[in-house]
Amino acid sequence: MTPRALEGLRVLDFTRVLAGPFCSMLLGDLGAEVIKIEQPGSGDESRAWGPPWFGAGDERLSAYFISVNRNKRSLTLDLRQSEGRQLARQLALKSHILIENFKVGGMAEFDLSYADLQPLHPALVYCSITGFGQDGPYRERPGYDYVVQAMSGLMSITGPADGAAHKVGVAVSDVFTGLFALSSILAALRHAERTGQGQHIDLALLDSQVAALVNVASNYLVGGQTPARLGNQHPNIVPYQTFEAADQAFVLAVGNDRQFAALCHLIGQPGWITDPRYATNPQRLAHRAELVAQLQLIFQHQSAADWVAGLLAAGIPAGPINDVAQSLHDPQLAARGLVQTVATEQGELRLVGSPAQLSLTPAEVYLPPPALGQHTAEVLAEVLGLDDAAIADYRLRGVV
Repeated sequence: MTPRALEGLRVLDFTRVLAGPFCSMLLGDLGAEVIKIEQPGSGDESRAWGPPWFGAGDERLSAYFISVNRNKRSLTLDLRQSEGRQLARQLALKSHILIENFKVGGMAEFDLSYADLQPLHPALVYCSITGFGQDGPYRERPGYDYVVQAMSGLMSITGPADGAAHKVGVAVSDVFTGLFALSSILAALRHAERTGQGQHIDLALLDSQVAALVNVASNYLVGGQTPARLGNQHPNIVPYQTFEAADQAFVLAVGNDRQFAALCHLIGQPGWITDPRYATNPQRLAHRAELVAQLQLIFQHQSAADWVAGLLAAGIPAGPINDVAQSLHDPQLAARGLVQTVATEQGELRLVGSPAQLSLTPAEVYLPPPALGQHTAEVLAEVLGLDDAAIADYRLRGVV
């Protein structure tokens, strides 16, 4: 069997909830060995964030926890006890990557900060994820996605143009941070492999979300005007939005003048191609309201499915507005194998797999999300060489 892309790398994962676990799961998908450190008796708080649940009894898992914790082994350690901290340190010294999302200074309280570990393990890649970073006036604040969506400006551009600001339906600030963490870790790992020098990665949810504003932030920095909410419209492209068909709404995404010309032919308005109000995108942007109003009058006479089919046939980007169930049952996703099934002791579990389609070392789902402490004995024996008696003693005293 072909080795997985990151096979041979060990990740010690001290993260909880979403941003950190999402990052470590992606490393696991690509073959890294991920050891998830959890508090005995409680573990990652998202384990309790149900319903819905998979399974029953003490071993049931919340759908939330399932979404970001496959391809990991769970090891319980009580870091409040000196022996728990010592075991964690020994594991860190045998790992290539450490990820944590404690409050600023939290790992130092356990003698597990980068400053504590770096002299003993110079090649260690150490990633800290917080709401606002390791420095700055907000460094001590708790980091929650919803708050960051608000502070970053994302909510100010999300929602109806004449309504209240809205958050995005998924915790995108956490997800973006997890992705930035993944790319940063791989870059630092490459540097460590070349030089033997690891480094500390300082990732903040607020930084990540502002960076993810991309063109919207650039519009302000270049144009000097604060972007406003446009509902489902695009700030720089017209027509690029939802339209109401005879039965329901659909999305039309005209990205260039060639596609606009094709749209004009499709709807029986070839004169618009040379109309000085609409011929180019800057002109369409200046006359957005009247163009959109005219298009809406045309689109209301056929079904959304008919319009989408006609638009796609003409080479114009368009699509239905699916709900989550429709999306997960879409034949395109089925062909790509994105929804996968993994066997567990409580039956088959369906989950969304990795979108990374590597030709030689594809991402895989090879371990189901773990029960709390499921692999404690296995990891302590395998990585630290502890025998059954030593592990049993640690269990008896609540260290693991």
